[in-house]
Amino acid sequence: MSFLKDDYKLPQSNQNYFKFQQGENNFRIMSSAIVGYEYWNSSNKPVRLREMWKKRPADIRIESNGSYRTNHFWAFVIWNYETNSIQIMEITQRTIQRAIKALVDNEKWGDPKSYDITITKTGEGLETEYSVMPNPKSEVQKEIQEKFNAKSINLEALFEGKDPFQVEEIDESDLTNINEKIGN
Repeated sequence: MSFLKDDYKLPQSNQNYFKFQQGENNFRIMSSAIVGYEYWNSSNKPVRLREMWKKRPADIRIESNGSYRTNHFWAFVIWNYETNSIQIMEITQRTIQRAIKALVDNEKWGDPKSYDITITKTGEGLETEYSVMPNPKSEVQKEIQEKFNAKSINLEALFEGKDPFQVEEIDESDLTNINEKIGN
């Protein structure tokens, strides 16, 4: 017997967020996407906005050459077949965004929640390339749907710098105010 099983893989540090691995990455999109703009601040934390800022944020991280970067992002919930878990996928790569948008706009494919997607990553650094391949349409497996339904994920929390997996409790006075506003 060897020290570790042949198929042993080290666990990833944060299982809540998807990270592209070399080779094939297979997943099922489980939610609609939120879209916006993202920059990294001087504390090396992401800041996400619904719309592009008109004036450069004071806390944006400035590189040694005086430049800064803003990305257009999509974020949505997925089922990651590799880790067998619900995760948030954030896509800033335009090649992936264009490919998925083309699938959404194609009447034969449409909503990407109705089929699995395989994104293959090759290369490293500036030589990284991604290819996007839809898999045949299929129903979401019952166990996957149940795990998704059991999670409370608030993607909008990303815009507030909060954890989308952290469920905030509503106190009774807030609930009363909400019920009064909707007429219950």
